[in-house]
Amino acid sequence: MLLKRFRPSIWLPSIMVAWGVVMTLMGIVKNYHGLLIARIFLGVAEAGLFPGVAFYLTMWYPRYELQTRQAYFFSAASVAGAFSGLLAYGISFMDGVGGLAGWRWIFILEGMLTAVVAFAAYFLVYDYPETASFLTAEEKAFIAFRLRYDGQDVATDSSHRVAQADTNSWKYARQAFRDWQIWVNIIIYFGYVCPLYGISLFLPTIIKELGYKTTTAQLLTVPIYVSAAIITVIVAHLADRYRIRSVWILGGLIFQLIGFVMCISTDKPGVTYAGIFIAASALYLCQPSNITWLSNNLSGSYKRAVGMGIQISVGNLAGACASNFYRAHDAPRYKLGHGLEIGFISAGIIALIFLATSYRRINAQRARALAAGEHEKFTPQELSDLGDKAVTFKYTL
Repeated sequence: MLLKRFRPSIWLPSIMVAWGVVMTLMGIVKNYHGLLIARIFLGVAEAGLFPGVAFYLTMWYPRYELQTRQAYFFSAASVAGAFSGLLAYGISFMDGVGGLAGWRWIFILEGMLTAVVAFAAYFLVYDYPETASFLTAEEKAFIAFRLRYDGQDVATDSSHRVAQADTNSWKYARQAFRDWQIWVNIIIYFGYVCPLYGISLFLPTIIKELGYKTTTAQLLTVPIYVSAAIITVIVAHLADRYRIRSVWILGGLIFQLIGFVMCISTDKPGVTYAGIFIAASALYLCQPSNITWLSNNLSGSYKRAVGMGIQISVGNLAGACASNFYRAHDAPRYKLGHGLEIGFISAGIIALIFLATSYRRINAQRARALAAGEHEKFTPQELSDLGDKAVTFKYTL
């Protein structure tokens, strides 16, 4: 909602500058309490970026061109995971430079780079299609037409209309909090984000406990993240082409399940690494697929903004869970951690099947209602106000 109040070209770079500064200063903390306080402010600054960018993309692209763009953005996270391993390996040799430990240089260098990129973003990010200077008048009209008739409701996404839309913003926010599909979707979200955080936080440690050196463990994370990025983009192209989301998410969850079952069932390093490789390659594709799936099925600018915010913020609480899954005394098998991941993945599969079945049933009911002419009882404005609850709205499967 803040993104809609402030322009994207102001809001997104500003929070990036804030966390870049915070992260840089984390490199000079003196004790645990200072680090903890800095981490809190880092979280406050970072919180708006991912849901903000995910919603921002819906202002530019129709429903069935969106996942590819979400995948490009999110696969940057997996590529960053690959580079973070290489970067950590390189920065480890800076230990003692300037009288600072190597881990301090990680915070300082990455924080400074973030701040520099954020400053450039003030000049590189465009707000809305209708205000983009690189588009001609015909191109702006074409984009607006595609979004309006695709159900993305560009009429309330434009900066000059925000004040008018704010009068009903809390009504749409309440609708989002009461929408059952968002809360079922969050269970699916937990099903792959718990494994995502678990692997992101502990992958080098898990590989090291398999008998590899610390530097080798860092390097062995690289091919996992690169493969995940490639698979994520390929799946996104296919999902947009065939206009279906649930099948790809289900496939990702099933392969994650296979990967973690491999990890928990053996103590052989090669099999465990292969299981982690399979799970990690499958879990990254789920995030842009699921984010896009919910955004496709939320009609109305404000409801979609709040709904995506709820999905991502509540769903990312999985990180707080996953950070406690892999305990030091469970090494090297980490049976508890892998078992908990399997439990969350299974819950995600059940929730996905329920949600997809419900969408299919509602679509069939609405098709029968349309055939009976029930939509003629409403004016176009009334149907627009009903959003995804209108008889004319068809849920994406």
